[in-house]
Amino acid sequence: MTIDQREAKIKDLISTMTLEEKVSQLLYESPAVPRLGIPEYNWWNECLHGVARSGIATVFPQAIALAATFDEEFVRQVADAISDEARAKYNEAVKRNNRGQYWGLTFWTPNINIFRDPRWGRGQETYGEDPYLTGRIGLAFMKGLQGDDSEHLKVAACAKHFAAHSGPEKLRHEFNAEVSRKDLFETYLPAFKLLVENGVESVMGAYNRTLGEPCCGSFFLLQEILRDAWRFKGHVVSDCWAIRDFHEHHKITKTPEESAALALKAGCDLNCGCTYPDLVVSYQKGLTTEEQINTALERVLRTRFKLGMFDEPENDPYAALDGAIINCEKHQKLALEAAKRSIVLLKNDNSLLPLKDDGSIKKILVMGPAATDIHALIANYHGLSSHLVTILEGLAEKIRGRFDITMDYHQACMMYDQNHNMGWTVGMAEGADVVIAAFGLDNAMEGEEGDVIASDSKGDRSAIELPDHQLAYLRALKNRGKPIVLVLTGGSAIAIPEDIADAVLFAWYPGEKGGAAVADIIFGDTTPSGKLPITFPASTSQLPPYEDYAMKGRTYRYMTGKPLFPFGFGLSYTTFAFSDIALSEKTLSKGGSVKVAVTVANTGSRDGDEVVQIYIVRDDRTEGDPASSLRAFKRASIPAGRQTRVEFTLDSSAFESVNETGESVLLPGSYTVIAADAAPLAVSVEKGAAKPVSANIAVV
Repeated sequence: MTIDQREAKIKDLISTMTLEEKVSQLLYESPAVPRLGIPEYNWWNECLHGVARSGIATVFPQAIALAATFDEEFVRQVADAISDEARAKYNEAVKRNNRGQYWGLTFWTPNINIFRDPRWGRGQETYGEDPYLTGRIGLAFMKGLQGDDSEHLKVAACAKHFAAHSGPEKLRHEFNAEVSRKDLFETYLPAFKLLVENGVESVMGAYNRTLGEPCCGSFFLLQEILRDAWRFKGHVVSDCWAIRDFHEHHKITKTPEESAALALKAGCDLNCGCTYPDLVVSYQKGLTTEEQINTALERVLRTRFKLGMFDEPENDPYAALDGAIINCEKHQKLALEAAKRSIVLLKNDNSLLPLKDDGSIKKILVMGPAATDIHALIANYHGLSSHLVTILEGLAEKIRGRFDITMDYHQACMMYDQNHNMGWTVGMAEGADVVIAAFGLDNAMEGEEGDVIASDSKGDRSAIELPDHQLAYLRALKNRGKPIVLVLTGGSAIAIPEDIADAVLFAWYPGEKGGAAVADIIFGDTTPSGKLPITFPASTSQLPPYEDYAMKGRTYRYMTGKPLFPFGFGLSYTTFAFSDIALSEKTLSKGGSVKVAVTVANTGSRDGDEVVQIYIVRDDRTEGDPASSLRAFKRASIPAGRQTRVEFTLDSSAFESVNETGESVLLPGSYTVIAADAAPLAVSVEKGAAKPVSANIAVV
């Protein structure tokens, strides 16, 4: 079907539908209209890190872990595998006349909100704290889902939650995010803008209000910015039951028909919830028009047409995808590779890792609740896999057939229940040559409101420190004087004492093969290369008030205190050095570009990957401007003892600042271009990061 044929068909369908039929198609549970050949369709589906909630699927590492790869092309491969499985599930379901929830082709992914505060339980769903990294990883994921043909979508992606949405979870149905236009356009909106400009099919409004308007009924967000300024052509969907919040919690309206009319007029086309049936009443009362209903219907029907739901089967380019591809061996290997690329080595005193294979390690003691916890693998919004490998299982597999090594395991304590603590097991460390301690968080401790049974803040964390009972156990373990490898699981920053372990791996929620990936790194089969997409503050006291949406004091761009670990940080089993940075231009003006080249040398004895990060600093920046801003990154594989030249091209937009009115402007003056492997103004070279190199350029 050509585009012209499609548009004519959409208009023809709308012209023959009754008002009630039209309204019915604006609900996430869209009933069939048999007389017009419109099949039943449920719009609600999820694929945050694998197709979720519909049985077997490959469970990839959580979104925050995918961001830690700093690898756009690889993330796109992951999303491409996910969309293959999604299409296969849809094809098989339709054959069985299953058109229910979680079997469709419209996926409410990715979550590109900014992870502004590590207490937010849903931060694990995002790509971190930086708007540039979030945009690039989000765009790669979107492209992997939707495919290369914008008019024939493999699946439809959705950029959510628009906008300025990042907790508190317990207040999300009534909260008003007060944010300056500078912060809004400098931090909260750039990733959304990038995805919209590149054809994301859907945008989801957030639960909260932003600047006084409920996000799913905000003329400022949905009309002035999304439709008018950015020229968004897809459809807008509400978060689930968010429109009901208008009258029940926000108190912006008084009745469901008023709420439905407000959302529709503002530009929300599809309602996940129960309020849009009242559009019939809204119309009868003159609160909305049939033209407004038709506009929304045209947008949602267009998405269904682009997904091929009205094409003949022989014209479906994805018809061959079937159940054989779901959680296939290729995708399992991809999940393992994703976990290995995402794990971050935070500390490695005396090169404890990788464990030596010289006969010096004869007894390994594995301890901690995360070692056998599948909830520390799968995170939230997950599918199901019959190939889950816990950390203990991964480690045990590594010593299969090794009759010269003894491995033992004790749980030590509960993950979040401090009343059950096996303190006596600490003494078992005395007979071990090394202790591998697996502690941290799981998806019962952080996540979305209503889904997290062990959170005292409805999914959020009240403090970012390791839970007291876990920390107490680790201190007692440390006092035994044995080398400790601490493996931390979780989806957000965890503040730990710097002396708590000799080596620290942050494994995130690493997916179905997470335990195998952890074991590969500990035993040296893989050299770690993950980088932090978030800053790890030193303590909760270093954070501004959680409810405050101002960026002052938050993230590497605006905080002034010394973090525990900076954004972009991650060690390797080898070492790298940067040198000879060169810029192709001495001056830059609007519309121009500059090439940046830097030599990166592997100065160690193992092959490894380094993530080269390019930051921009305006030398005469004023208070409130970012300390530095990530503007490019590239992963480079470098053999031991070799070096490579890594090149980037920066457009003049990379040097722009956002003023108090929210306008991006190119201010004249001196700028510093920095090549580093962590946020340059926060990095501590003593922790093992390479020394940054820099060059200056004049913007005229």
